[in-house]
Amino acid sequence: MRYIILDRIRGVTLLSMIFYHAVWDLVNLYGAGWDWYSGKISYVWQQSICWTFILLSGFCFSLGKRKIRRGLLVFAGGALVSAVTVIAMPDSRIVFGILSFLGAAMLIMVFLQKILQKINVYAGLAITSLLFVITKNVNKGYLGWGKLHFADLPHTLYRNLFTTCLGFVEDGFFSTDFFSLIPWMFLFIAGYYLYGIAERKGLLSKMRGYPEKTAWPVCIIDWTGRHSLIIYLLHQPIIYAVLYIFHLLVT
Repeated sequence: MRYIILDRIRGVTLLSMIFYHAVWDLVNLYGAGWDWYSGKISYVWQQSICWTFILLSGFCFSLGKRKIRRGLLVFAGGALVSAVTVIAMPDSRIVFGILSFLGAAMLIMVFLQKILQKINVYAGLAITSLLFVITKNVNKGYLGWGKLHFADLPHTLYRNLFTTCLGFVEDGFFSTDFFSLIPWMFLFIAGYYLYGIAERKGLLSKMRGYPEKTAWPVCIIDWTGRHSLIIYLLHQPIIYAVLYIFHLLVT
């Protein structure tokens, strides 16, 4: 028996991400003239994917048994993606992307968990959510959310690759997929507190089930959710190959 609801949410989000990246490739590599992709629709789509992944990862942190091993494995996956893109696709390189962030967040949580456990889950959720809102635009040099501008941050914080990974992005830095520790660590911890709330309310047992008892389309989604890391690592090369072959056939 698995937490099948979590597998399902992860699977749906992963499929959404695959379609999003396929559209990105069509627009940026093959010149598809879809103006909507540079607007709010695309931004909301992209944000829905990353928010769900990060919240869900924070939620699932307490369920894992080998937390350090899992964190190192995910971080290594992110490092592999970075190495491949920097060498083979420097114009589309990924530096400290979603996998690198999630791996780092898991490892950091190993040390933070005992401290976070002392905070009431509702207060913890409220505090981390507020911190996420306040620091959402740290990458851009100020505290704020959207058009809300609370305070500028000293430019001296934005110095090098280390400060960039923290959230204070140095001049000239470029990555097609980038998730710094600030603000996204706060969203990860919010997911951790959501787990605490679900546990307190007895909701975890309702999330469990047997994958083999679901209809085949749902089984595919559940299977995708159970194998999210390997699918993430392989989906872009497969998309590239499929689009390249299709491009050769129609031109």
